[in-house]
Parts: sequence; C-alpha cells; structure tokens
Amino acid sequence: MEYRNSYIDTRGATGGRTTFTEAIIRGIAPGGGLFVPKVVPRLALDTILDFARKPYAQGAATVFRAFGVDLPSATIDACMADAYATNFDTPAIAPVQSLDSGTHILELFHGPTLAFKDMALQCMPRFFSASLDALRRADAPEAEEDFLILVATSGDTGKAALEGFADREHTSIIVYYPYEGVSSLQQAQMLTTQGSNVCVYGLRGNFDTCQTAVKQVFGDAGFAEKLARSYRLRLSSANSINWGRLLPQVVYYLNAYAQMVASGAVAAGEPIDVCVPTGNFGNILAAWYAAECGTPIERLLCASNTNRVLADFINTGSYDIREREFVTTPSPSMDILVSSNLERQLFELNGRNAEEIRSWMQALGEEQRFTVSRQCFAALRKRFSADWVSVDESLATIRAVYAEHHYLLDPHTAVGYTVAERLRGSNPVLVAATAHWCKFGADVYRGLAGIRAEEPLPGELAGLDGFALIRSIAENYEYAGAVPQRMAELEGKAQRFGEMRDANAEAVEASVEEFLRGRGQTA
Repeated sequence: MEYRNSYIDTRGATGGRTTFTEAIIRGIAPGGGLFVPKVVPRLALDTILDFARKPYAQGAATVFRAFGVDLPSATIDACMADAYATNFDTPAIAPVQSLDSGTHILELFHGPTLAFKDMALQCMPRFFSASLDALRRADAPEAEEDFLILVATSGDTGKAALEGFADREHTSIIVYYPYEGVSSLQQAQMLTTQGSNVCVYGLRGNFDTCQTAVKQVFGDAGFAEKLARSYRLRLSSANSINWGRLLPQVVYYLNAYAQMVASGAVAAGEPIDVCVPTGNFGNILAAWYAAECGTPIERLLCASNTNRVLADFINTGSYDIREREFVTTPSPSMDILVSSNLERQLFELNGRNAEEIRSWMQALGEEQRFTVSRQCFAALRKRFSADWVSVDESLATIRAVYAEHHYLLDPHTAVGYTVAERLRGSNPVLVAATAHWCKFGADVYRGLAGIRAEEPLPGELAGLDGFALIRSIAENYEYAGAVPQRMAELEGKAQRFGEMRDANAEAVEASVEEFLRGRGQTA
C-alpha cells in the first residue's frame, strides 16, 4: 500500500522523509523541531458535511487516511472505533450546543477525564501502540526498545495521558504537574490513577518550570544513552508537541462544522469563526489545520487569561517573557508563558522557513523574546484576532451565561466565551468548551454567586471538599448537567501517588530512575 504523505520538521533537521509512525514514536525531531505534514490534504465540502451522517470514529478515520497515515486502513478503523466508543458519555462524542443563533459551544469534555485532552489522548495511545507494532515488524531502529512517556501537565493533559497509556504494552508513563498549580479535583484524578505502568510526581514550581525541566530531560543525550543502555528504553512525549496528539484535534473542528450545517445553524459553505481558550496553542492550531483542510473557518479568535502572552504576541508580533509575571488563575490549563505549538503555526505562516524558526526559538531560549518578520506578522493578523480576560471577568461570564442560557461554563470556556463576544463579527462563532464545569467547583461557585476570585467561599461552603462543593452547585442551581458519574466515582478513591520533587532536569531524571528501579526494570 502506498502512503502519499511524509513529515518535515519546523527546524529543518529531518529532510522530509519521516513517516507518521516514526513521527508519533519519536515525538520531537532531532534538534528540537516539531513534525508537521509535508502536505496538508484538502477535503471536499461534501466529504466534511458527511461527517454529521456517520459515527464520529468513521469521520476521524477519514481524516487520518487523508493525512497519509502509514498504517493499514483496517488498523486505522479499529483504532478509531476503540478510541471513540463507550468511554465517551454521548454517542456524538463532541456535540455542538447552540446558545443562540450566533454562539455555539463545541463540548469537548465528554471523555473519561472530562476535558478536551481526551479527544486526542484516547486516540493517540492506540496509534502509538499500532505504530510501534508496525515498526517492530519492519525491524526499524525506533522500535528496538520499549518507551517511557514523559508528560508535563498544566492540569488536564496529565490525567488524560495516564488514562490513555495505562497498562499498554511496551510503554510506561510518568506525569509531572505543578504542585498547587492545578485544581483539587484535577489533582485527585491524577493521583488516583490505576495501572502498573504509570506514575505521577508533583513539582515545586509553575507549569513553565515543569515543562522546561521535562524538555531539558528530552534534550539530555547522556541521559538518553543511559536509559537505552541500562533499561532498554527510549523517551517519547504525549504532549501536543507530538503530532499524534495534534491530528485527532483537527477532526473535531471538521465534525463540528458538519453538525452546525446539519442543525441549520449555518448554511453549507458559509463561514464560521472559531474561538479557542488556549495557552499552549495546540487547540487553536488544530482549528487552523481544519481550515486548511477545507472547513469554512474564516477567523480564529485566540482567548488568553491573565497570562496574556499569546494575545499580546498576536496583537504586536513580539513574543516577550523577560519581565512577565506568571499568574496562577482559575483556568490553570492556560497558565502558560512558553507556548510550544506556536512554533508550528509560525512555520506554516512564514513560508515554512526553518532557518527563521530556528533563529526565533533560539532567541526565545537565550533572550526570552523574539519578533517575527513583517511577512509573518501580516499572515498572522490575516487569520487571527486575540484578546485576554481577567480572572474576575471570566467569573462574571459564568454568572451571566448561566442567567441568560441556564448553561454552566468552566473557567477556561468562560475566557473563550468572553473573547468571542468581544471580537465577534458577522459570522456565527463556535467556542471550544475545553473542560466540564465540575472540575473547577470552587471557582464556578464564585462566578455563580458573584464572589471575587481572591475572596473566600462563604462559611457554610468553605469547609466542603471538592466533591461536596460540586454536588452543592448541582443541587442549589438546579443544573440539569449534574455531576458526571466519572467524577462522582472518584470520591473516596485512595491516592496512589504523592511524591514531590524540585522542578529541574536533575530531579526529574532522578525520579525516572527511581520509578524504573521500583518496577524492577534493568537491562
């Protein structure tokens, strides 16, 4: 069977001969670049609209085949059917809810961990395993050892990755999260994860320090050699720097447009705008790729919280974190100052000029700032608009949307909704809802009750744990979308993990070896 696509990387180190199976296994290219498809396929509008008339898994398989995934068609179908099945709580997988004629919510939180990361991380591990099997059959050097997945998470990716990779053959996974930088329920989800091949560590620091430490481990050639020699292991990633994480996210934007046409929310071929609350840029980048594939998406609205580096960049062309304070907010998955996937977007908008990307990324690493070319900035402004939302503004939006539509937003989606309202034009707007409200009960309650972010909860609620608080919200606000069973089942589960480490590469590497020795893994 002939596969028509291959992968290049954003820093020009691989020469365009990498296959999908090699890209998903490697995770990141030599030299630190990120893989992108050599050719972005174009789908006919009728093909996109047909997604609304078939199971979600079938549409996802169509997209993967269009991108030239080098696995047998039957394998692609089987992986998708397994990924998008009863592990989601609705057959629609990612339904679109229309609040009014102009605003539509893409619900990406119906998976096992109640966050949009499930949309990719129920899919990616299955394709990782299938790719590993295929490369082993071909005696490829990438598949000679087993794999250790290292993940830095700002909250939702960690649990979704743990859930996806738990008990998979030939892989282990360790997740690192910023201690006190995630919600109590996000933390509970991670620390109670089952599986013989999983581990979780809290790191002292914020998400950027966690992510930097893990990236430094990936760049440590000596540590990689030690893992291969002593444990017969290679490292890989489940963060959105891995193309296998990003491609499944493209699917739900195509599917959402098909749903909107099928429901009459938009006429076939007419454009929509998409607003995405984002910190690492992967979710909005997926919408850009969906537009390149033929989805009639006109504008991409980038919504930032108080950590507004992306909004500032899109509005100025300069990315500058030299004196920027990292702020912990009620939308922790957006509390990011170093946005990994922006590199892919700049590569695509700047004529795929790898030399300039290397220069900009080097400047960001060494000087903590870079400014793009006038050509690149013009291309960015043609497609993207951006704004940011304060903490109290996002909480006020939760209250306002509930009052008007009887619909509960989580704090991340509230940021997106606010920006969508500010920047909307004449097109209908699709807002990506990235998490279920119950994962952020305390701040959702603050929003509903009109309590400022820094103020404590009222006395009768201050002593409640996270589970009791979200039950109280569901009861007192007569909310139809009550506490999901998956969250209710988490209550009372024993925590398996609780170790803390410093947020640096040495501590992360020591924790890796501790985990491996604890499992009895040696060469």
